[in-house]
Amino acid sequence: MMLDAALDQLARAYPGPGGACAVLREGEVLVRHSWGWANAERRIPFTPRSLFRLCSITKQFTCAALLTEFPDPSVLDPDVRACLPTLAQPAPSTLQLCHNQSGLRDYWAVAMLHGSAVEAPFGDTEARRVIRGTQTLQFVPGTRYSYANQNFRLLSEILQERTGRSFGELLRRSIFERVGMADAILAADTRALPDGAEGYEGSPQAGFRAAQNRILWTGDAGIGASLEDLIAWERFIDATRDDADTLYRRLSVPVSFADGTPAAYGFGLSRQTEWDRALTGHGGALRGWRSHRLYVPSERISVVVMFNHLSDAYAAALDLLAAALGVARAPRPAVIAAPEWTGAYVEPETGLVARIDTVDGRLRLRYGHSAELLDLGADGTATSAGTRLRPSAGGVWMERRVDNQCSLLRRCEAMTAAVHADTGPSVSGHTDLVGRYHCAELDSEASVIDAGGILYGAFSGFLGQGRMETLECVGKDVWLLPCPRALDHTPPGDWTLAFRRDSLGRVDGVTIGCWLARGIRYERVA
Repeated sequence: MMLDAALDQLARAYPGPGGACAVLREGEVLVRHSWGWANAERRIPFTPRSLFRLCSITKQFTCAALLTEFPDPSVLDPDVRACLPTLAQPAPSTLQLCHNQSGLRDYWAVAMLHGSAVEAPFGDTEARRVIRGTQTLQFVPGTRYSYANQNFRLLSEILQERTGRSFGELLRRSIFERVGMADAILAADTRALPDGAEGYEGSPQAGFRAAQNRILWTGDAGIGASLEDLIAWERFIDATRDDADTLYRRLSVPVSFADGTPAAYGFGLSRQTEWDRALTGHGGALRGWRSHRLYVPSERISVVVMFNHLSDAYAAALDLLAAALGVARAPRPAVIAAPEWTGAYVEPETGLVARIDTVDGRLRLRYGHSAELLDLGADGTATSAGTRLRPSAGGVWMERRVDNQCSLLRRCEAMTAAVHADTGPSVSGHTDLVGRYHCAELDSEASVIDAGGILYGAFSGFLGQGRMETLECVGKDVWLLPCPRALDHTPPGDWTLAFRRDSLGRVDGVTIGCWLARGIRYERVA
């Protein structure tokens, strides 16, 4: 049986201290399996009742609590406005928070611009200061998609304020007790779980170590739950599938952008297609934890995968789903030669660098939250599930359906720099970039420093002094500052630094951004 074979391979294909998974069909459990250690140091086994950090899978439960308490979420729109007292633009609506169409810059990304250390504490005080300090949005609400964790933190805080009950109590009364999620709790403090379960960083080659987290999460990622809890949730979903007024049916209704274009994300759920079957689901991640759940309504199949390490839970969930459907995963495409249009580009609306190269015989696009692999077709275009690249005389057209965005990427203007084979671009020819830059909106600074002939950059603000990173020049006045680790599991990635010059050609500022937090202006102060 394909499912048995996939299960046998799962722990070996995605190695780490421990994990758990389940597969259900028509509400009946086909697979309920756990292995390894919830805490390897204390030798606590991983069982179906072990608590696990759901992380961003929490978002659908936050939206479920919202719809339970306020069937018409628009009545909370004034509350959203009140949470953003310094915003100089029209505020997003409650539904735009639910659909990640708010235009807010992700607060975990913005925290790095405030100089946060990777393993620094980040609680209610820090979150409130970052969120309430928002003065501008990165796009008009409803026109684009961009992942912003504080959308769901705001929802949970508004729910608490309007109902007079804690968010944990709201979850328990409106969802956990109703569904039969007996172990589920709001475990907002990420330092420890009450049953001793740990998340781990590392690899089999380098070894695993307990991950250090000091974030306080609420509606964005705060639930702790067991495999048995998610089995109960999946059974509830299937049992209520034919009632349009039930929670999951309301969460999974089609949503759209302001222009009517269908959206692939809404109410804390991703909507996608695999093997010609529509499915809904979501993943979750924190340093040391990865999870994913999927539901295929046409087949009445659910898949849950939970790792207390950083293996790819989404890929593992697809492995189990393919086996449950009796289909084969697509073979790896043939190795391709790099087309002549690979290279570094700038996307004009966001100002972000988009890099196109090849890896493992496929095209790779580095632009969004994480790198995408695309397959090159016979017509010269490259496609993935959510992105299409098409070369043209003026650049490369990039269509990202999830973002509701189509734009012409412009190749970065050639740089003129001395290059050392071992260390990269030297400071030669770029000494006028060295200096300090201040952002009035964030009241934070970016520093560019010449250290022995190499340019380095870092951010500082009310959260501290960020670490120095080597800058990479990708074009004239366009540089990248890497951010390989951050407060959240998935870091912002590379920050684009687009330096601005005055009419005399002098550098007078820089616009900084990543996909999660775009278009932030800094002015030169030294």
